Amino acid sequence: GAPTWKSTWKVERERVRESERELEAAKDGAHADTSRAARAVAARAWGTGTVLTPLESGAEKFVGAQVLGACKWNRSFATNSHDHFNIHRDSPENNDSTPFDFTPENYELVKEVLARYPENYKRSACIPLLTLAQTQNKGFLTLAAMNKVAEIVETPAIRVYEVATFYTMFNRSKMGKFHLMVCGTTPCMVRGAPKIKDALCKHLGVNDYGDSTSDGMFTLSEMECMGCCVNAPMVAVADYTKGVKGFTYNYYEDITTKDAVNIVEQLKKGETPAVGSQHRVKAEPAGVVYEDEWIPTPEGYTTLTSEPTGPYCRELKKPEQEQKQ
Repeated sequence: GAPTWKSTWKVERERVRESERELEAAKDGAHADTSRAARAVAARAWGTGTVLTPLESGAEKFVGAQVLGACKWNRSFATNSHDHFNIHRDSPENNDSTPFDFTPENYELVKEVLARYPENYKRSACIPLLTLAQTQNKGFLTLAAMNKVAEIVETPAIRVYEVATFYTMFNRSKMGKFHLMVCGTTPCMVRGAPKIKDALCKHLGVNDYGDSTSDGMFTLSEMECMGCCVNAPMVAVADYTKGVKGFTYNYYEDITTKDAVNIVEQLKKGETPAVGSQHRVKAEPAGVVYEDEWIPTPEGYTTLTSEPTGPYCRELKKPEQEQKQ
């Protein structure tokens, strides 16, 4: 007779099991049937509610991309471009036994944050405390850091995990001392963000967003709109080298590939790059980045108090003449 949902489920379950065996074999260098594996992973994701997560081997990453119809692996699975996974995976710097506690100085900041909210609304302090924990922990949140925040705000740890995995400003992978974020929204993309990314990848010796340099100095990521579209393209840099008190988060705007590399070199030398636009004072109509080059406005600077350059409006009638019509 016609297949029932039970018989179909049994078939899909067997496919899942078979594909899991193939994926395990792929780790050892064997070649998995990726199309069948992809179907099984999809069945597992839809049929059992298991989180669809790319794993570390190349074959498994390819399978994940196949499920989503992608042509190649990327980190679109993750909540941000520098997190490799959507679920926790133990690592030497982030596991159940990794210690974390706020420093005495930062506990004073914790008290200040909690004082902003009523006693029965401690959970409202979750985001600012996670931000404080991340900054103290050199740019990323460990399990222990999230658990400590949950303890302070008196809420189940899962509630804190939900916040940390939802907002892309929270990092759950180990970060470099400097977090370089290239804006990937439309104005910056049109003005040359892909070239900025390629130049930084080449200069830093990394392959893609989410990678860190071998010396642990830089992590390169993509970030969505930073709100400086008039000065596109741009990058933001989070500096975790000076702890909580010395933490900075700066914008570098109107950049060319040469500017981007120069900013990295200055940071590497311990220097302080000029913050903001690299070619104008603020956002006055002084020019634009075009084809990876700063093109000044031919007429020079204009302001609201300078003489308009035209075209001009027609001569308006005097008020008394207008009243007669």
